[in-house]
Amino acid sequence: MAQPASTPEAPWPVRELNAKVKGWIQRLGWLWVEGQLTQINAKPSWKLSYLTLRDTETEKSVQLTCPTNLLQSSPSPLRDGDRVVVHGKPAFYEGRGSFSLWVTEIRHVGVGELLARIEMLRQQLAAEGLFAPARKKPLPYLPNRVGLITGRGSAAERDVLSVARDRWPAVDFRVINTAVQGANAVPEVVEALQTLDDDPTVDVIIIARGGGSVEDLLPFSEETLQRAVAAARTPVVSAIGHEPDNPVLDNVADLRAATPTDAAKRVVPDVAEERAFLGEARGRMAAALRGWVARERQGLASIRSRPVLADPMTPITRRREELDRGLARIRRDIQYLLQQETARVSALRAQVSALGPSATLARGYSVVQVVPRDGSEPSVVTSIDHAPPGSQLRIRVADGSITAAGMSTTPAD
Repeated sequence: MAQPASTPEAPWPVRELNAKVKGWIQRLGWLWVEGQLTQINAKPSWKLSYLTLRDTETEKSVQLTCPTNLLQSSPSPLRDGDRVVVHGKPAFYEGRGSFSLWVTEIRHVGVGELLARIEMLRQQLAAEGLFAPARKKPLPYLPNRVGLITGRGSAAERDVLSVARDRWPAVDFRVINTAVQGANAVPEVVEALQTLDDDPTVDVIIIARGGGSVEDLLPFSEETLQRAVAAARTPVVSAIGHEPDNPVLDNVADLRAATPTDAAKRVVPDVAEERAFLGEARGRMAAALRGWVARERQGLASIRSRPVLADPMTPITRRREELDRGLARIRRDIQYLLQQETARVSALRAQVSALGPSATLARGYSVVQVVPRDGSEPSVVTSIDHAPPGSQLRIRVADGSITAAGMSTTPAD
C-alpha cells in the first residue's frame, strides 16, 4: 500500500526521511564499482578506514568505508591514483544523513585488463571514424601562438619551450598547467583544451607528458578526452610519453609526436633551416634569372646576326631595284607599243593620202564647185544640171583654185 506523500500540514520528520532514504539505498544491494583511489585516510590503530573513489573521466566521487585490516591484507599497498574495482554495498547513515559505500573487497585493475579496455576503446573510436585521415586538420606553417597543456614544472614543459624557442626565438606560447595523471587529469585537460580552443590567437595545441607506466598514461586513453580532442576546431598534437607509449590520444589527435621534444620540432619551424632554405631559393632564382638573361642575349645576338638586321636597308634596296627593273620593263613595252602604233598610223596615213583628193589632184585631176549666189557653202559639181550656163564656178587643182563662169553645158554621149 502506497504511503501518503508529505504535505505542509503533515511534513515528514528528519528521522522518517532518513529512514526512507536508507530503505531505498539498501535496495541496490551489493555492487562492483570501478574508479581511482584518492584521499586514503587510514591508520593501523583504527578499526575502519575511509577512502574516496573518483570517476576516471569526470569530477564525481563516492566515499568508501572499509575495515582497516582489509587494506593491510591487500597483496600490494593501495596508493592515491590506483585504478581499482571494489565490491561493496551502498549504506546510508541515518544519524548524520551521510552516504557511503561499505566495501568488503578491493582489487587492483591489472595492466593486461587496462590494455584490453584501451584496445576496445581504440576499436570503437576507429569504427566511428575518429581516426580517419580525412578529418585530420593540417598544422599551420608558422603558428602565431602555440597552446601547451602539460604538468606544472614538468620536464615535458621545459623540453617543449626550450626546443621551440631555440628553433624560433619569437614563438609565443600560452601554457596551461594541469594534472597529467590521477583522477583529476582528464577533467583538467579537457577544460584546458576547451579554453585554448576558444582562444582565437591559438593556432595549434600541444598536449604533452613525459613517459610513465600504463597506469600513469591511462588518462590519455579515456573516452571523454578523445571526444573532446575530436570536437576541437584547433589542430591538436599528441606528445605523450616516449616512442613505445601509444595512448588512444595518439590516434585521435591531428598529429602524433613521439616525444614532447619531437612535438616542438613538428610544430615550430627551425629559423636556421628556413634562412638556409631562403638563401638556397634565392640562389636558385638568381641562377635561373641569369640563365634566362643569357639565353635571351644569345637569341638577340642570333637575330642581330641575320642579314636583314645586319643591313636594314637591304630589303629596301632590293625592293627599289625590283621597282627600277619593273619601270624599265614598262618603259620598254610602252616604247615598243608606241613604235608599232606609229608605224601603223604612218601606214594608214599613206593609205589615206593615196586614196584622198590631194593625190588625185596631183595627178592632173581637179574638183569643180559651184558657188551659190546667196553666199552659202559651195558644192561639188557632179552633173551638168548642178552648173547651168552663167554659174560661178571654183575649180580646185593641186596647187590652188581657179574662179570661172560656166558658158554652156553639153550632155555626155
